[in-house]
Amino acid sequence: MKPSRQSYSVEEALKKMGRYCAYQDRCHHEVRQKLWEMNMIPEAIDHIMAYLIEHDFLNEQRFAESYTRGKFRIKNWGKVRIVRELKQRDISQFIIKHSLRQITDQEYHKVLDGLARKRLEALANRTRMEKKQKLASYLLYRGWENDLVYDKIRELLD
Repeated sequence: MKPSRQSYSVEEALKKMGRYCAYQDRCHHEVRQKLWEMNMIPEAIDHIMAYLIEHDFLNEQRFAESYTRGKFRIKNWGKVRIVRELKQRDISQFIIKHSLRQITDQEYHKVLDGLARKRLEALANRTRMEKKQKLASYLLYRGWENDLVYDKIRELLD
C-alpha cells in the first residue's frame, strides 16, 4: 500500500512557498515544480504564483542576476554554461542578456586566465598534447567560449 501524499490548503501552500522563496531567489519554473509536487491543482498554482509575484517573493530578473553572479564568481562558470542553465529554467532571452551584463569583459578574462593557469599547474606531469586536450575539455565543460579557450591555450602553451 502506498503512503498517502500530504495535501495542502492554499493558505498553507502560500506560507510554505513564501518561506521557500524568501530563503533563496527562485525562478518560476522551480516554484511551479514544487507546487506540482505538493499536489496543488492548476488553479491553486496560478493563484499562488500570482500572489508570490505580486508580493515580490518571486522575481525572475532578480533570480537570473543572482544566479549569474553566483555561478560566475563562486563556481567560475563561463557564459555558455550560465546561459544553458538559465534556459533550462525557462528564463527569457531578454532577462538572460540583461543578467550577463553584470559580468565585465575585464573580470571575465581575468577569471578565465586564473582558472586556466590553476588547471595547468595540476597537469604539470603531462605531455604538451595531453595538457592542451585536458585544459580545453575542462574549460569547455565549465562553459567558456571555444574561441576564448583556444586563444588561452595558445597563449599558455605555445
